[in-house]
Amino acid sequence: MPKAIKTLRVLAVANQKGGVGKTTTAINMCAALAAVGEKVLLIDADPQGNASTGLGIPRHMRRKTLYDVLMDGVPIAEAMVETDLPGLKLLSSDPDLSGVELELGQTPRRSFKLKDAIAALRAEGQFSYVLIDCPPSLNLLTINAMTAADAVLVPMQCEFFALEGLTQLMRTVELVKGSLNPALQIQGVVLTMYDRRNSLSAQVAKDVRAHFGDKVYETIIPRNVRVSEAPSFGKPALIYDLKCAGSQAYLKLARELVTRERTERAATA
Repeated sequence: MPKAIKTLRVLAVANQKGGVGKTTTAINMCAALAAVGEKVLLIDADPQGNASTGLGIPRHMRRKTLYDVLMDGVPIAEAMVETDLPGLKLLSSDPDLSGVELELGQTPRRSFKLKDAIAALRAEGQFSYVLIDCPPSLNLLTINAMTAADAVLVPMQCEFFALEGLTQLMRTVELVKGSLNPALQIQGVVLTMYDRRNSLSAQVAKDVRAHFGDKVYETIIPRNVRVSEAPSFGKPALIYDLKCAGSQAYLKLARELVTRERTERAATA
């Protein structure tokens, strides 16, 4: 039996605007957390399954997926699979997830399906972090993820329309907080695809920090070719090219996240 871990933090990686580096951040944050010694589970809640593909899990290996967990009550422990990175496991996605909203219909506690499934993981104490890669839309999968989460981690591209997308997400968080998960909070905002040659990136970063203050991580993820290439090889950037600027940024971000989490726990203890 693995040694029990006292606390489990569940983070929904979400942004309703597409193309902001959400799945890339989910994959590489999980890989970086595992690399610094955390036990991590990535839940791919996007029917496109990009996080599963990006971790090198082809469709024929996805015998049990999040669909089976939500629809048939299969325990997460039976559905998750190993990845190439020690300390990181995956609950993969399935195109059938796109029909979950209709299939669940008016099922009791339909917004709590994932929360109920994760409750068993909290009792087992195998993981220190669960990250949920949400779809880039407001649907039942996103609602389940935010209902199950302790907090939301928001990747935000340093582009013109970024703040507009962030405003939409904040409305969703407030809705979930008001009706389903009163403890939900914004864990942090991660600035992604930062191009130091572009003055717009610097201006967006400045505006976001002015609006959200210390919720914005100090670590910024640069626009990086090696990070973009890694998913096509089914690998996190840390395995594909550990020394590239993107991999080093995600390692730094993981350390910052762990430090922030420990500080918050100590403050509320």
